[in-house]
Amino acid sequence: MTNCTSCGAPLPPNKIICAYCGTRNSVDLYGLGDTTVVSSKNPRPCPACHAAMESVDMSHGKTEHFFIEKCKECHGLFFDPGELEALLEQKITHNNTINYGRLKELTSLRPQSKISYRPCPVCKKMMNRTNFGTKSGVVIDQCRDHGIFLDGGELRRLLEWQKAGGHFIHERAEREREKEKHKKEETERKKSLATHILSQSDSIYGQREYDAVDLIASFVSRLFR
Repeated sequence: MTNCTSCGAPLPPNKIICAYCGTRNSVDLYGLGDTTVVSSKNPRPCPACHAAMESVDMSHGKTEHFFIEKCKECHGLFFDPGELEALLEQKITHNNTINYGRLKELTSLRPQSKISYRPCPVCKKMMNRTNFGTKSGVVIDQCRDHGIFLDGGELRRLLEWQKAGGHFIHERAEREREKEKHKKEETERKKSLATHILSQSDSIYGQREYDAVDLIASFVSRLFR
């Protein structure tokens, strides 16, 4: 459990404000290695509190730089497309097991802030609210074109979700959704083909109306068998 940086009191998994001294803690980047704050001429506004965000270099000395943006006031984090997934993949070692008990605890945690729609710091359009992964318990603010915003403390919860094997459940659910999608598309294709053949039956078979109907019925029956 993370402790308050001011008084040392323990912080619950869904809290960043210390109940004892009232300090707002930046808990998300603890244990992720050394980070470097990089100055920006045009800082982006925080979607939650509108304060200027600072760029944080998460590359840890590697050649390829990896920047995220962090609000100095509310400690929210903004990730460009693909960065959040890359960070989770990079920081959590896969153990091929699922801790269902821990996942149940994480999904039962209540959000810290009231539900509200927020503007993307890049295009200013209102972002969509969506559950990250499958049953992660974290509702993210997402701009389809520019990235994802997390409230302070939510990255820590997603790291715990990944560590508990939540990504395995998500991947399994994605495979099931893809399978259902293909099944539906195949059914629609067969229906479309059958409708097309039926619509052409009069011109193809002319006066042999009853024979044509029998032939088409037999074909449709075999098609959906």
